[in-house]
Amino acid sequence: MTSFDPPRPWTSSYAAGVPADLPPQDGSLIDIVDASVRDYPDAPALQFFGRETSYADLSEQIARAAAALAAHGVQAGDPVAIVLPNCPQHIVAFYAVLRLGAVVIEHNPLYTPRELRTQFEDHGATHAIVWSKVVATVQGFAADLGVETIVSVDVTRAMPWPTRLALRLPVAKARKSRAALHAATTGAADWDALVSHAPLPSSHPRPSSDDLAIIQYTSGTTGTPKGAMLTHANLLANAAQARAWVPQIVRGEGCVVYAVLPMFHAYGLTLCLTFAMSMGARLVLFPKFEPDLVLAATRKHPATFLPLVPPIAERLLKAAREEGVSLAGTDVAISGAMALAHELVVPFEEATGGFLVEGYGLSECSPVLMANPVADNRVAGTVGLPLPGTECRVVDPDDPRTDVDRGELLVRGPQVFRGYYGKPEETATVFVDDWFRTGDIVTIDEAGFVRIVDRIKELIITGGFNVAPTEVEGILRQHPSVADVAVVGLPDDHSGEQVVAAVVPTDPDAFDAEAVRAFARGILAPYKVPKRLVVVDDLPRSLIGKVLRRQVRDRLSSK
Repeated sequence: MTSFDPPRPWTSSYAAGVPADLPPQDGSLIDIVDASVRDYPDAPALQFFGRETSYADLSEQIARAAAALAAHGVQAGDPVAIVLPNCPQHIVAFYAVLRLGAVVIEHNPLYTPRELRTQFEDHGATHAIVWSKVVATVQGFAADLGVETIVSVDVTRAMPWPTRLALRLPVAKARKSRAALHAATTGAADWDALVSHAPLPSSHPRPSSDDLAIIQYTSGTTGTPKGAMLTHANLLANAAQARAWVPQIVRGEGCVVYAVLPMFHAYGLTLCLTFAMSMGARLVLFPKFEPDLVLAATRKHPATFLPLVPPIAERLLKAAREEGVSLAGTDVAISGAMALAHELVVPFEEATGGFLVEGYGLSECSPVLMANPVADNRVAGTVGLPLPGTECRVVDPDDPRTDVDRGELLVRGPQVFRGYYGKPEETATVFVDDWFRTGDIVTIDEAGFVRIVDRIKELIITGGFNVAPTEVEGILRQHPSVADVAVVGLPDDHSGEQVVAAVVPTDPDAFDAEAVRAFARGILAPYKVPKRLVVVDDLPRSLIGKVLRRQVRDRLSSK
């Protein structure tokens, strides 16, 4: 443990009303729902294809589902898998598990059977709440993995009656839409039976702030996914930090949050599942991002708070222009996962009359660590300022106790995780004393704004020189014939690694690789210029749009 307390210059750059620190968060995540139920019982908590669920009804469903799960044998501390898209049942399941003091493990319902199995093997959950379309997959490995209880969820049951009836029409389009949302299941418990159970007594023991709340699997973009253990205190703190960052958004019925990001991802989970519930917000749920559905909701209830990624902002803005729908009233949009271009910010803010700011985080940090001020002093090209109560250092990656001007970002704060589930050795490698090593190379300017330079594990070492893929990609994108690009290092007998670029050209028939390399040579040092440019149709991306450089490297290695 170190007592070293570095200066925090960023607090002087905070927007008006944002505190430098927050008090410790006591209690559990259940308390934030209870507070909103107490203050806004009749207000809409959830909206799904137009159907609303009040906070009082949400609380009732949570109590009933929790009691039913307890009857199935779920106890405090048990891991419970949730494999669901964004839907009302997801929120109920999440809080019902937590109400019992059990541990939520979120999964991507679009994962392949192999990917899902890998995670189930790691966490060993014996209870799972699963989208009907994935039930057969989980049943396929239930016996040898010891999954005792599988609860099947039909997401269409949460839709309004007219929508459900339309899905049952004997026409091809309706059949296709229903098939995309639901599959018949056998041998699984029915979700509707759970929420018909008698409610859990209020006297049932509740979790505490130090208890484990969720195991959140990392994206695995730089290695095998690991389960980050996050406590109730971690997630409460991050929700409180988010609230403090946007003092202009008033808690209560006028607060509207759009869940266009998947809630099984740490980014969507915190800003939609916990932050929104703590705000007493109307949470508008979308099973997946479809611009037409978002615009339809915008007509009636514009988003007060809209977490997104740049591709979603681009598609939404384009669709709004084409359909003549106003985005006015969208107050604060926060973007993460990848760089936010100034060329997108300007038209988006003109269309909304609000703010679009960039932030940054990791699954291990609940996940939000920093964001640009929701004010005029935000700085383009940076990920903003550390959130209240968050401490940062920049250190030499090879000697992480030595501070430098440009180096690895170390963080410390109430949102930083407990460690990796079942992996004490890997946990030990990412902490220096009580500081978490992010693996990101950054600089922090005098005003406290943080700029991400690259990831340590993605740095290319060629001939003894370090090459940052992000820097090379930024230059190559300036060439008019390059629509998109990912730069990786491939093994080379002479230099250790060879800089190679996977390029999506604007016009494949007219693409001139040597002309692009010549352009790069005029800007970059020779060792940074890609030795090869490989034309590809597209780049592999994570569900939230981040380029998966590891997959790019694997593909190019086989060429």
